Amino acid sequence: MDVNIDPSWKAHLEQEFKKPYFKQLVQFVKQEYSQYTCYPKGKDIFAAFDHCPFQETKVVIIGQDPYHGPNQANGLCFSVKDGIAHPPSLVNIFKEIKVDVEKPYPKSGNLERWADQGVLLLNATLTVRAHQAGSHQNKGWEQFTDAVIRTVSEQLDGVVFLLWGGFAKKKATLIDKGKHHILTSGHPSPLSANRGLWFGNQHFSTTNDLLSKLGRQPIDW
Repeated sequence: MDVNIDPSWKAHLEQEFKKPYFKQLVQFVKQEYSQYTCYPKGKDIFAAFDHCPFQETKVVIIGQDPYHGPNQANGLCFSVKDGIAHPPSLVNIFKEIKVDVEKPYPKSGNLERWADQGVLLLNATLTVRAHQAGSHQNKGWEQFTDAVIRTVSEQLDGVVFLLWGGFAKKKATLIDKGKHHILTSGHPSPLSANRGLWFGNQHFSTTNDLLSKLGRQPIDW
């Protein structure tokens, strides 16, 4: 099956695209996009991979679902398009960055600038029906994105995985802890952050310290 994804990833995921579950997933997604408004736009479904070539992946951040409001989702977890109001979780991410690495709060919530530096911003489910959170869960996307995490773990070295919240933390079982660094904290959503589980985690400075020790370029958050 020909999937329009960055060639560096295609080489590592080709076998996944041939599996029956993925073929069924593609049929489901095509049907949903033909019948309903879905996000992100078709060309952005694999944007996380297109902005972050496989061999350049240094950091992985795992989200759950794309945003399901108009013009929000751009294929990168937690990210929104330029000019779109920042959702609450993204606001809290930027607040932590401001304190942690003393970087001003940005105007744009578009995180393509992170992805282009080697941050894989991976949602577990890559599509969603408009205004229906979780509507494309348990259709095969999770099997695919788990395979992505396993592939990164097996084929690369010294990647920093940021697992925020209970859902993301479960992905730790897919990661070789002997080869990679795993940082965990509460989710940046207000529900978690306001209970003291997010702010002060210093994940952004810690990530850069780890990358520097590995001789890799830190991320300009």
